[in-house]
This record gives sequence, C-alpha cells and structure tokens, in this order.
Amino acid sequence: MEWGSGWPPLFFTPVFGVRGPSQGGRNRTERTVAKPIPEIDAELEARVDDLGMEVVEIEWAGSDRRPILRLRVDFPGSQPGDGVTVEDCVRVSRAIEPWLDEHPHLPEKYTVEVSSPGVERPLHRKRDFRRFEGDQVALKGRQPLGGTKSKRLEGELAGIREGSDEEQYSVLIRRKGGEVLAVPRNDIEKAHLVFRWKDDH
Repeated sequence: MEWGSGWPPLFFTPVFGVRGPSQGGRNRTERTVAKPIPEIDAELEARVDDLGMEVVEIEWAGSDRRPILRLRVDFPGSQPGDGVTVEDCVRVSRAIEPWLDEHPHLPEKYTVEVSSPGVERPLHRKRDFRRFEGDQVALKGRQPLGGTKSKRLEGELAGIREGSDEEQYSVLIRRKGGEVLAVPRNDIEKAHLVFRWKDDH
C-alpha cells in the first residue's frame, strides 16, 4: 500500500463503499485525480471529535470516480506509539460508514482508510507544533526553508512565533549548535515528527 505522505501509519482499517449502479462503461481516460471535498473534511472533524478522538490528517487520493480517503486519528494528548488501537480505528470506520454511504458529494465507489498517525506523526495545525515542542521534527518545502539553501530541515521543534493573525505564524526549529530558524508556516509543505530508537544501554 502506497501512502502519499511518505510516513506509513502503524495500522489502518479500510472501508469500501459502493453506492448505486455501476458505471463501468465510462472511458477510463475520463478519470482525474481525486480532489478534497471540503464539506466532508469539515464534517469528519466533528464526527471524530464526538467519538473522543481528533483528526490528525485527511488525505485524498485515487481518482474522482473512485476516491480514496485516508483518515489518521488519535486521542488528544497522546504520544506517538501510545494512542489509538486497531479497535479504535474500527469504531471510527463503523461510525462514519453509514454517513459516507449517503453523502451526495461522494461517487458511487470509494475507499476509506482509518489509521493511527504512526510514530512519525504528521504535523498540520498550530496545536500540533505547540504540543510537540522539544521533539525532533522534519520540515519539507517547495522552496528553501528558513533562509537556508535546503528544502528540507530537521531539528528540535522550539515552538512557534505568532504572526499578524491566527494563520500567519512561523515554526521555530533549533538546529545542531543551537541556531534557531523561523520558518513561515505557509512555506512548509509537509512536517512530521522524527522517530528515534531509544538506546537502553
């Protein structure tokens, strides 16, 4: 199974939805890459919250005629590797499946994969960057980040620096030697925790 983020989860629970008659006669060349459906994304956040969990990441893949919705969930405040279980993912799947089956914006065939975020948890929201301050992270951008010549930075997450409004802020990265770089959030394409094996010796 290929995962678009590049950081596979610990486990996932797939849901395969089929609604209405098959339209198999269409030309395959008409298919395009699936695009996010904002109405579904927003409602998923609320429905997962109602189950006592939080959405870590929503990712759309597949085609417009057969989209794949990848949903990573966790418990608020949990640490990587110590959060949701397979049973929790199944519970989310069962809770959202009937709603998705009836959703007018989904095509007749779709797949949902509900998973844990894994040990290299994706970071998306301001609350994520606050919550994991002090942990090792990796940032990736389309352009060089933080005044460097690199599109990828790795270091200790040193918090955030507020900007002119709620969405305009910078992520602070402390590199080896103590230098702290401020990377505007809008420059970051992807961010995730960096897993380190603990040395017991």
